[in-house]
Amino acid sequence: MNDEMTFGAFIRDKRLKRNISLRYLVELLDLSPVHLSNIENDRRPAPKDEVLKRIIEVLQLNKQEQIEMYELAAKSKDIPTVPGDLPEYISANELARVALRTAKDVDATDNEWIEFIEKLRKRSKEEE
Repeated sequence: MNDEMTFGAFIRDKRLKRNISLRYLVELLDLSPVHLSNIENDRRPAPKDEVLKRIIEVLQLNKQEQIEMYELAAKSKDIPTVPGDLPEYISANELARVALRTAKDVDATDNEWIEFIEKLRKRSKEEE
């Protein structure tokens, strides 16, 4: 993910690449043109999760684009927040909460996280 990319720039880029006008997008998302313009120009943070889900549908974002959008949305908020695609999974999965707390308690290193992620990705590829 590009560290300089903002949520607003991401949305504008995807909208323009799909040849969708701002006015048409606001109709589909049920937002005002000023509100979306302020988001795209980084004068407002990302909207609520229900709007983010509609953005995914309307802009037909692939899995990687969805992850990037959620990460940028979380970064756009004034207070630290978990990307919107994760809280439901974390809340529903006790072992995920245990794993995260354990990693926090032992101050897991980047290498340990990378090893864990690579193991899961390898399993995912084997299942495909």
